[in-house]
Amino acid sequence: MGHKKKTSLKTTLQSQQIRLKNKEKAAHAAEAAELKKKHKGKGKAPALRPTIPFTPTDKILLIGEGNFSFAHALVIDPPLSLEHLPPSNITATSYDSEEECYDKYPDAKSKVDVLLERGAEVLFGVDGTRLEKCNALKKRLFDRVVFNFPHAGKGITDQDRNILSNQMLILGFLRSVVSCLAEGTIPTRNLSQKPKKPADDDDDEDIDAPLPSTTQGARGTVLITLRNVPPYTNWDVPRLAKAPPKPASLGTPPNPNYKLLRSFVFHRKMWKGYEHRMTKGERAHGRGTTGEGGEDRTWEFCLKD
Repeated sequence: MGHKKKTSLKTTLQSQQIRLKNKEKAAHAAEAAELKKKHKGKGKAPALRPTIPFTPTDKILLIGEGNFSFAHALVIDPPLSLEHLPPSNITATSYDSEEECYDKYPDAKSKVDVLLERGAEVLFGVDGTRLEKCNALKKRLFDRVVFNFPHAGKGITDQDRNILSNQMLILGFLRSVVSCLAEGTIPTRNLSQKPKKPADDDDDEDIDAPLPSTTQGARGTVLITLRNVPPYTNWDVPRLAKAPPKPASLGTPPNPNYKLLRSFVFHRKMWKGYEHRMTKGERAHGRGTTGEGGEDRTWEFCLKD
């Protein structure tokens, strides 16, 4: 019985991959048409201001901090709007033990030392798909939970199996993080600006939006950042969050449904010193080309009512 359900989950995720590939072909055709249209137009559209998805009062949980360079940027040299964010509001976690982390990322220790000195919290050995098992996080709620460039890191060469492995990681994280999210009302948009928004929330279109209105009592949000190019787009993160498949086995809790609040370009230059590192640590020779081109994009979700 259990095996049958697991096969059903795999079939569901693979059907999503097929749908995505067809969608990408249509998107490329639309992009080509849009570029042609822009070349005929006069002038250029004004550049959008980079989105900073935090406020100075947020309690922030960072998942999977490889060498802790994002946490370091957030504490030491954040964007101007966050200069009054207390370091004590930030909890940065690593999947690896402290020893494994420093072995993988030689520059991590100096960053961790600075974070601790400034008053931020650093936790090692935290599995992002089992956050409820971490004693240090029990009964604690956060306004923002961030997972930058998640990857299962299993080294699977078969593309379909690799995609499935990472989809399972995302589903596990989205299921586990529920226990860490602050309760409250659904965040609302700043209606003084007019973002592009699909008429139907179930649509997969991206949403470039301003920050939600900073009202008190809003529920916590989840932010997942990936390269917005294959193979990462094949993971279909928005769909996994909004319309997740049924669990693989009877003993697994149901996958929660999320609402996509917005998506926006993630500008690495806004986070001084931030360096995306591989799950397996520093490479001995050269650099890979996976994910070249395109952009980094963040999707922000909150739990549906």
